[in-house]
Amino acid sequence: MSRKKTPSFITEIPLIVDSAQEAELLSKFEAARQLYNASLGEAMTRMNLVRNSEAFKIAKKIPRVNKKERSLAFSAARQAYRYSDYDLQSYATIVANSSKWIADKIDSNTQQTIAKRAFLASERVMFGRAKKVRFKVPSRFRSVEGKTNKQGLRWKDNQLVWGSLKLRPIIDESNPVLKHGLQSPIKYVRLLWRELNGKRRWYVQLIAEGVPYQKEKNYVSDGLIGLDLNISNIAFVGDKKAGLLPFAEKVPTYEQEIAALQRKIQRSQRASNPDNYEPDFQAKKGRRTVTKKGKVKKGKRQWKRSSNYKKAAQKKREIQRKKAAYAKTQNRKIVNEILRHGKDIKTENVSVKGWQKRYGKAISAKSPGFVQSELIRKAENADGIVHRFSTQKTALSQTHLDGSRSKKTLSERVHYDATGIKMHRDLFSAYLSRYVNQDDRLSLQDATSQYPGSESILMDAWQESKNRKQVGSSKSRLIPLERLSNEMLMPDQIANQGEKSEQDALSGEQSPDSAYL
Repeated sequence: MSRKKTPSFITEIPLIVDSAQEAELLSKFEAARQLYNASLGEAMTRMNLVRNSEAFKIAKKIPRVNKKERSLAFSAARQAYRYSDYDLQSYATIVANSSKWIADKIDSNTQQTIAKRAFLASERVMFGRAKKVRFKVPSRFRSVEGKTNKQGLRWKDNQLVWGSLKLRPIIDESNPVLKHGLQSPIKYVRLLWRELNGKRRWYVQLIAEGVPYQKEKNYVSDGLIGLDLNISNIAFVGDKKAGLLPFAEKVPTYEQEIAALQRKIQRSQRASNPDNYEPDFQAKKGRRTVTKKGKVKKGKRQWKRSSNYKKAAQKKREIQRKKAAYAKTQNRKIVNEILRHGKDIKTENVSVKGWQKRYGKAISAKSPGFVQSELIRKAENADGIVHRFSTQKTALSQTHLDGSRSKKTLSERVHYDATGIKMHRDLFSAYLSRYVNQDDRLSLQDATSQYPGSESILMDAWQESKNRKQVGSSKSRLIPLERLSNEMLMPDQIANQGEKSEQDALSGEQSPDSAYL
């Protein structure tokens, strides 16, 4: 039975779990993990058989214009090796029943969702959206979910029920976000855990039908917004307001603390595993002779982890988690600020993944991809329109109002127009994006005629950006780590996440740059 395609949102609630309940939960998660790995291995085997079959190769040769014929050919190739969501769920049921203990720990509905999760992971490889799959180790398997809220893993009588387990939540009844989530019809339930300050914390996510609660200050207005997304900031131009907003503003970097922990980890690693490294050697550094550490020996090796290593690694993870959570909070403020001035968005179709290859650290620290996806999702949920146009056809950063083009280096942040206009490069590109038509062509006539009325808001936005930088450089204050309380920097409750697919909802735990670090 497929889930209804209705708008949905997530409400997250922390749980009260004692030691006996946690032991039972961990045994259930271990059973779920082993079933997932078994299902994933079978899915990859069947997928490889399909891709190497003659029927699949013939289907690939069918022209794409013959969509129906091509689709039927691919379906026949998959059916020949029973590579489908339904078949993999049947396989998971057989595995669970044959192992006995897995069937005792995991109900049939949860077994089916685990198999579906494995199938979707393999399908990403088949469609070329991923290079490989990840078999889960215990520390990387952090969530399970039910199929409906009627049996198995479910929310009943304001508590989480899973078999004999009944887990009480921590509910702040004065919180309107939680109140809205609890009053909405619940589709299904997800149970997950995170590591905070070295301790495991349990949470329940209620996937409810409807739209998320909207705070009064985070209203969404009608209006047209032109965007220009950069690595470290985003420029927007609305009907009456423009802005140049930096990503992850005032987020502490903790570079010295992280570097010190990394050195401590390396020293512990070398001391505990001397046979895994090449011997130290002498090398010339200018006129001096210095001793350099040997590199890691090639090949697969066993590594010992000392208690000091584990403590340092845990502290490093906690710092990075807080830093990432704080950055996400700041970036959500940017999204809300833009949507206050309009929900019909025009923006260049840029690939943040492409930026990652060249600006890896900057992308990781600023998360422009998160702002981009969150902005598009919230605008569409509010019945807005998002038009993503080609950068090659428009070349907004090179375009002048008289129609001429001139290339700029990345260091040139000011646009000197051929018509005598001087404006910040990103703000000017955001302004031009408002006049890109549906056929991805820039209407220069409209942009030129409307510019005098918009110049004042563009200049105000540029001046605000300058003032922000001056204040930041004069104060340059970083928040000490000990002052960043867990409550402040815990990942935001996801009550306003809005509609997400199953695959997107699960992706948060598959990579270290996910929402919950």
